[in-house]
Amino acid sequence: MWNIQRVLLPLSGVASKLSLATFFPSSSRLFMPSDIAPPPTHSDSAQAPINADLTKEQKLHLYREMVRIRRFETTSLQHYQAGRMGGFLHLYIGQESVAVGTISLMGEHDHVITAYRDHGHALAVGMSMDECMAELFGKGTGCSKGKGGSMHYFDPSRNYWGGHGIVAGQTPLGLGLAYGLKYRELKGAAICFLGDGAVNQGAFHESLNLAALWNLPVIYVIENNGYSMGTSQSRSSAYPSALAQRAEAYGMDWEVFNGEDIYEVRARTQVAIDRAHNESRPTLLEIATYRWEGHSVADANKMKYRTKEEVERFQKEHDPIQVWKARLLKEGVATEEDLIAINKEAQAEAEASAEFAKSSDYPEPESIFEDVYWEVDQQTDAGQTGRHFFND
Repeated sequence: MWNIQRVLLPLSGVASKLSLATFFPSSSRLFMPSDIAPPPTHSDSAQAPINADLTKEQKLHLYREMVRIRRFETTSLQHYQAGRMGGFLHLYIGQESVAVGTISLMGEHDHVITAYRDHGHALAVGMSMDECMAELFGKGTGCSKGKGGSMHYFDPSRNYWGGHGIVAGQTPLGLGLAYGLKYRELKGAAICFLGDGAVNQGAFHESLNLAALWNLPVIYVIENNGYSMGTSQSRSSAYPSALAQRAEAYGMDWEVFNGEDIYEVRARTQVAIDRAHNESRPTLLEIATYRWEGHSVADANKMKYRTKEEVERFQKEHDPIQVWKARLLKEGVATEEDLIAINKEAQAEAEASAEFAKSSDYPEPESIFEDVYWEVDQQTDAGQTGRHFFND
């Protein structure tokens, strides 16, 4: 069983300049609205086997994927503000290392499901910018044929199951993915992402209970950016020292760690994946991160429930892309010119995806009746008669 004291290890990097009181104020709460900071980084993460074996090309790939997400998000924001998109737009800017780091560990039988802030996870599993951007524009070439929008990306071919707009609605579905893996005796894990605001939903606790009761290979990842929409964690959640500690009520393993360093994310998440693969046991991870933008683009109060200074501090001192860039330069993996070129390529790809989306056609009106029920689309007996006999 993990204990919060596991977090209290020697500090490194930017975090070493801060005191433990910054990370764990007198109230023992991880996040405070006036003094928010990520937990310290484990000093041994870079030497973990899963990271020590990374090649230069693989390290550059991690950087490229984070930059691609950042450029996709900033480009989509420009077009949203220009009135070319409708619906919601929940941006992932500032949290890129969490999706890229965890998903980089996925094997053949590992699956991903997440909430409505889903663009980063979609790109990280290998979905194209074209299909993702077209979905934001509501075009038929989008990954959900223009019917899902920002919150409902899907790609079953890549074991990516969305993209869900109901808070915590994905948590029992992630449980179901894990149940399917165990039932079929496949060595895999279901990685289910959620925000810190979702931990207070009943469906999440029901999922934890069954995950522990049936020993299912599910990994719940709380991407804790400190605010449930516009309410700080300290005002919205009761907890002794960390949200993940709630796992103790269900006899589950848990851990809290810093999400701004990909070495850290990969090393700590791999422990949970090994547990799921080899022991078919669940884990609850809490990864401290930070979103630069509002809860959604429609968040008019994004600078009222947090200060401008707080946002700027995270942008300057805790940008995961800059943290990884510094690592690559220090290790001699790449030069400044190499990384500038990657940024330019990502920006060009994002702009091209927007042009693709603008030139694509909207779905035909009659397509609204498609993709509602699989049995109907496949014209099975059940789809034509409305009767389904489960014992046949």
